[in-house]
Amino acid sequence: MTLMKNRVWTGIIFLILMPLWAWAAEYDTGVQSRVILQAETMSNGEPIDYLDADRPQVTVMTVDIAPGASTGWHSHPMPVYAYVMAGQLTVEIEGGKTAEFKEGDAIIEVVKLKHNGTNHGKVPVKLVVFYLGAKDVSNVIRADRP
Repeated sequence: MTLMKNRVWTGIIFLILMPLWAWAAEYDTGVQSRVILQAETMSNGEPIDYLDADRPQVTVMTVDIAPGASTGWHSHPMPVYAYVMAGQLTVEIEGGKTAEFKEGDAIIEVVKLKHNGTNHGKVPVKLVVFYLGAKDVSNVIRADRP
């Protein structure tokens, strides 16, 4: 399990530093890069939490949320990261915090806390979501409102 955590940390560090290397590498004309987000905390301000798994599995998917729609209260047993391709999303988090995200924002979702994302806007919210999970472990756990 320690080996898994080391692999996760190595992967995360690579993903975080990769844009910095691209910027510093002085690529040919026409190639640009920028760091979207670099953080040590989840969207509620707590330190990032990682899943310890014997059979890791990464799932990447798109999520579209229609105007006026919500994800429903749920939680994640593993780290989840997202990028907002379009729209604005309001996330209510167990414990009373609220986080706002807009097009171009990166999201470090809360782990093991109930939350609900709502599109209060007039255009669909479009997300690319990365689940750093494990085989046979559900990425999303439905929950009642806290």
